[in-house]
Amino acid sequence: MSKMVKKMQEKGFTLIELMIVVAIIGILAALAIPSFLNYQCKAKQSEAKTNLGTIRTSESAYIAEYDRYTTDMGRLGFATKGDPRYTYAITAATSSAFTATATGNIKKNTATNDIWQITEAGNLDNSTNDCAN
Repeated sequence: MSKMVKKMQEKGFTLIELMIVVAIIGILAALAIPSFLNYQCKAKQSEAKTNLGTIRTSESAYIAEYDRYTTDMGRLGFATKGDPRYTYAITAATSSAFTATATGNIKKNTATNDIWQITEAGNLDNSTNDCAN
């Protein structure tokens, strides 16, 4: 009879063991979730980088034909599809230079906008980084 009682006591996990496992999972989640959210934010920023690169390419073609840059996105044939995270504008254009800007609020719960700019030379700048907050 004592062998049977001993065998029954050896089966399963104790409450302490389960609590330790839950605590470890909680600690790992606390470390992993902020990192995941940061990667997710950086992935969303790729939309701005890609579309600004497209605007730059279109401006290069435009200046080759008309000898000046334009602020008119319609003349470049640029239009976003779907539900873009950013709004795009060419904020300055002369016969020798242009600056295009992408503005968006990636983290909807913050008042900070994510602002990217590109120039005719291809200099890409993230002047206000919504992912850093």
